[in-house]
Amino acid sequence: MPRRIIRALNALSACAFSLTLSGCIGTWGIAPQSKTLQANTLTTDAAIREAALDAHWPDQQWWRAYGDPQLDRWIALAVQDSPTLAMAVARVREAKAMAGVVESAEKLQVNGQSTLKRHNWPQDQFYGPGALSGANTWDNNASLVLSYALDLWGRERNASEQAVDMAHMSVAQARQAQLELQNNIVKAYIQLSLHFAQRDIVKAELEQQEQILALAERRLAGGIGTHFEVSQAQTPLPETHRQLDALNEEIALARNQLAALAGKGPGEGAQLQRPRLALGTALKLPSALPAELVGQRPDVVASRWQVAAQARGIDVAHAGFFPNVDLVAGLGFMATGGGPLEFLTGRKFNYNVGPAISLPVFDGGRLRSQLGGAAAGYDIAVARYNQTVVEALKGVSDQLIRRESMNEQQHFAAESVASAQKTYDIAMIAFQRGLTDYLNVLNAQTMLFRQQQIQQQVQAARLSAHAELVTALGGGLGAGHDVPEADRQQAPKTPATLAIFDKPGHAE
Repeated sequence: MPRRIIRALNALSACAFSLTLSGCIGTWGIAPQSKTLQANTLTTDAAIREAALDAHWPDQQWWRAYGDPQLDRWIALAVQDSPTLAMAVARVREAKAMAGVVESAEKLQVNGQSTLKRHNWPQDQFYGPGALSGANTWDNNASLVLSYALDLWGRERNASEQAVDMAHMSVAQARQAQLELQNNIVKAYIQLSLHFAQRDIVKAELEQQEQILALAERRLAGGIGTHFEVSQAQTPLPETHRQLDALNEEIALARNQLAALAGKGPGEGAQLQRPRLALGTALKLPSALPAELVGQRPDVVASRWQVAAQARGIDVAHAGFFPNVDLVAGLGFMATGGGPLEFLTGRKFNYNVGPAISLPVFDGGRLRSQLGGAAAGYDIAVARYNQTVVEALKGVSDQLIRRESMNEQQHFAAESVASAQKTYDIAMIAFQRGLTDYLNVLNAQTMLFRQQQIQQQVQAARLSAHAELVTALGGGLGAGHDVPEADRQQAPKTPATLAIFDKPGHAE
């Protein structure tokens, strides 16, 4: 048989032997147990179905629906200067840099190294270096070492894809941080508006109490009133002043909160003027909400990328069961003896080239544990994704129910204020004419201001429900433009070569 054929057969035999040895470490059927939830299988409720007519997703600048230029400007400042967003953006850069580090393993690696050493040889006639005994020589070398991973089993490729998926996840998380910041600013701004409205009510209450006191004093001076009525009219004034001071405190604290959210100092927040919020047409929902929601909410998109990354992690762990083959080469100069630079001469040039093979034989269960960890990580990511989808749909339904309730409550609150205002007007006229006492006026006034405060609270809750609904829909950030394909989220199958050895009890 020709010697060339014999060498080829020897090479094939070595490969077969390597694969056989790698099979000694079997996966033992280790695989993920979870599956991603199909959003369209979730049953929607009446609130979602009724709101899904002639609908669209929120605009990217959804807060403009409130019609307040000061709010628009403040959110723009926050997106630019918020430390929270700055950290999120930095995490995106970090993830991209780490992906670049992992991807570099797929490319040719070239490293240069050089040493210059003065070598003193020992004097030993029995075990010494012979002719070099007692000599001092230069022992120098310079070389370029080249290596390239053949990546026969996709270890490096899948590791790179996993790192890229994690970078995509960081981008989605940055969008989620931006959405949460916008939502928090809008809600804090609505609370600031509510505090101003409540202060107006308390101011009006104070003015009316002062008018009633003046009227009681005039009645006393005219001989138709009593000192008891004057005392009753004076009693609520200190409490009303206290409530007014408390609301001034709430306004100052709300301004500080808005300043902190925007990454500004308290001085910037103190310049905020009274909000002018108004909400027009209610937001409608898309008809295919569950499926489209999966691609719109940043937290859902981030969960999808995490599932995809964990799936690639299983591929990386699988590849560890196979022999790893790299091509390595070296070019260099070396010399022991001669002058300090003699090793750079042409006759000192040397090179080497060939494959470097490493294969697992016995590892004490390390590879199986790594695969088990990767499979468990995938199951955790799938469970987190499924929970995020369920919570997302629940959030939309909750805010729709709340929005409809706030609309009804707003109608009833307006009726209550009108009725209380009528009762108060009648009581004041009767008191002025001496037909009733001050207690009836006080009761009517208390009821009026209570209903006015409830009306303002309902209006603030209605504005907040809109912000929460938009947030539940993803805030118009267009996260759906950057989502992994469905097949990238599926758990990889155990390679056929490994399946041969996946029998419990196989010798290790």
